Amino acid sequence: MNRVVCPGSFDPITFGHLDIIKRASSLFDEVIIAVMVNQTKKTLFTVEERIEMVREVTSKYPNVKVDSWSGLLVDYCKKNDISIIVKGLRAVTDFDYELQMSQVNLQLQEVETLFLSTAPAHSFLSSSLVKEIASYGGDVSSYIPAALLERLKDRLAGN
Repeated sequence: MNRVVCPGSFDPITFGHLDIIKRASSLFDEVIIAVMVNQTKKTLFTVEERIEMVREVTSKYPNVKVDSWSGLLVDYCKKNDISIIVKGLRAVTDFDYELQMSQVNLQLQEVETLFLSTAPAHSFLSSSLVKEIASYGGDVSSYIPAALLERLKDRLAGN
């Protein structure tokens, strides 16, 4: 079985993330979305909430599973017998950082990284940008699934 992992914070998951997940699901037998726990990163949603949201919006892909991990992604890969990480690239700045990470991951655990270029319609999109726009009352309905809009608005309102 050809299994890959797509890691991210998904705080919240965007249409850019979903584009990469959809494309990966058509290329591989199983895609595991690893909702990463980074103690140094302040997230808007808890890991449990992010897992729930990712599961909800990826449920139409039968070969996509959702999990979480705190620690080195390559350790997750080793523990789960995964040899490929799939990452989306938006711009050259993403590539610079992700290239370094891919080289370290290859050296540490012989885990390969496959880069998929983001669809042009999503090349500017990030969860951070979505949260910033929404925090000022801007319309983010073209950036995240409709099922997540109210959750985002409620969280930003302090509910």
